[in-house]
Amino acid sequence: MTNRQRILAILRHQKYDSLPLVHYGFWPETLFKWASQGHITQEDAANWINDGTPVDLKIGKRLGFDLNWANCFVPDIELSPVFEEKVVEELPDGYRKVLSNKGVVILKKQGKVSIPQEFDHLLKDRASWEKHYLPKLQFSLARVNNGTVSTGQSMLKFIPEGLQFLKNDDRENPVGIYCSSLIGQIRNWLGVEGMSYLCVDDENLFDEIINTISELAYRTIEASLKTGAKFDSGQFWEDICFKNGPLISPFFFENKIGPHYKRITDLLKKYGVDIVSVDCDGCVDALIPTWLKNGINTMFPIEVGTWNASIKLWRQKYGSQIRGIGGVNKNIFAKDFAVIDAEIERLKPLVELGGFVPCPDHRIAPDAEWDNVRYYCDKMRMEINA
Repeated sequence: MTNRQRILAILRHQKYDSLPLVHYGFWPETLFKWASQGHITQEDAANWINDGTPVDLKIGKRLGFDLNWANCFVPDIELSPVFEEKVVEELPDGYRKVLSNKGVVILKKQGKVSIPQEFDHLLKDRASWEKHYLPKLQFSLARVNNGTVSTGQSMLKFIPEGLQFLKNDDRENPVGIYCSSLIGQIRNWLGVEGMSYLCVDDENLFDEIINTISELAYRTIEASLKTGAKFDSGQFWEDICFKNGPLISPFFFENKIGPHYKRITDLLKKYGVDIVSVDCDGCVDALIPTWLKNGINTMFPIEVGTWNASIKLWRQKYGSQIRGIGGVNKNIFAKDFAVIDAEIERLKPLVELGGFVPCPDHRIAPDAEWDNVRYYCDKMRMEINA
């Protein structure tokens, strides 16, 4: 079997011959640390740009992984063109207030990477929506043609080479289609506080924003599917939760966002795509019923976090309809072999449940030691596939 066949068999509760070892990419700082230690080249560290790229596959293979689950065809499905990044204000100590490509004024400092502090947002009301955002969210076929996909050997523009690659059924690794974000990107544009106010102060405008990005996602995905390309999964991104639960009312989420998920997942099923995942960090439990009801059946990356997310608990509640990719506590890579052994023992019965593929529960962080990740891969391959 190919890795693609194995992954799909696992998620469809079918027989498979071995469990592929899956990861979800790296922090750039992690790669530069490993390069300084001689494990990879500085060139590879500098050239890692995204999931599923040739460099990503090369580094993953050196560690012992088989594939990166997040490898997708990514159409130009959101703001297009993005805002031009520019400095708004110079501050002491090398900090700057910068207008980001999402239209948010953030704090930045050269060489410093973290979740940025937000100072201001272009999107505030109907006037700013119609002036700055609505024109950037219109559909055209160029959004499909400008998409990119990785074959594992090279990054391709979707048309025409990528189209031919994705028409084949014999590729080694799965390739999904990115289905956009129906609420997470609105959070990005408005900020949590701005989003919270707008959905109450101007519900009609909030509905219009949701409807606009959902329609753009639907039409772009539909055009991509009509090319004849064969995708193995649909993959949403949201990041609409934190450690204690959702950043938005589950009732609001169910009623405002749920129907748009259903429309898109019905479209995917029409073209044979029956595995649909959502990448949402944080404690997602309160939103799972909406996702399952509306065609999203795979949780990713299942952050263990402080709330101990686990496919086991969800399987007890929702049955075999819920699948998972993730659930490996990434913090083990900063510990020692004994901690890694204990984590693998914890994972064994979860794999036996079926419909679950272990994967580090987010990008491998800078505190991860190369030898620990290598040990995890070697031990997983030996123990799980024994």
